[in-house]
Amino acid sequence: MATGRTHRPATRSRGIPEATVARLPLYLRALTALSERSVPTVSSEELAAAAGVNSAKLRKDFSYLGSYGTRGVGYDVEYLVYQISRELGLTQDWPVVIVGIGNLGAALAGYGGFASRGFRVAALIDADPAMTGKPVAGIPVQHSDDLEKIINEDGVSIGVIATPAGVAQQVCDRLVAAGVTSILNFAPTVLSVPDGVDVRKVDLSIELQILAFHEQRKAGEEAGAESGPDSGTDTGAPAAPPAARTAGGSRKGPDGDVPAVMPA
Repeated sequence: MATGRTHRPATRSRGIPEATVARLPLYLRALTALSERSVPTVSSEELAAAAGVNSAKLRKDFSYLGSYGTRGVGYDVEYLVYQISRELGLTQDWPVVIVGIGNLGAALAGYGGFASRGFRVAALIDADPAMTGKPVAGIPVQHSDDLEKIINEDGVSIGVIATPAGVAQQVCDRLVAAGVTSILNFAPTVLSVPDGVDVRKVDLSIELQILAFHEQRKAGEEAGAESGPDSGTDTGAPAAPPAARTAGGSRKGPDGDVPAVMPA
């Protein structure tokens, strides 16, 4: 089986928009659930609802893959699973290293969804000597002194950083220097990387702030509906914008979607 260093998905060279790439895992998750229930075909409306997007956007996304459903029949589920998996590079083995085996790193190491989606946790790495040799999710933790050796021996091109913010950039620099070209960053800091290295940042606190913004907005709408124009409480002054708007509102992408931070 091929490893992560032998192939890079060709989505960019084929001109697939990043927003479409971000939605492909959502379609794959919904299609996998249908496949497990032995559903042979699915309409664009049904699949869009399962993935949480509108059907027009789904059809547009699939057109970039060269996949078009049959009128009156829909899409072939198994073929779409294969097609999207191939496009995402999931038809091969991707060895992954996780650096920082605290509570979050240990939880990630034990996540069963990696293996089923084409990712193999090749190594767990931590700077604490007391962690060296300790099994986590059945994998012995290795010391960070061996980081470069581990990456080279396993042909790793994807690294996961779950360290404290203060050391994340240093870890990132070592990963990149050793040949890692894609990084999933859970540390609460922005990483600086050279051209050719992709970074995906997962910040749970930001996602919670976005949810807080929506909760505040819903509460304001409910309060406005209860007061109403005839309640005698309307002063006629314009409503102040929610305070959380500047904290979370900017996270929406150009098409209004906020991708999920963790796979289901």
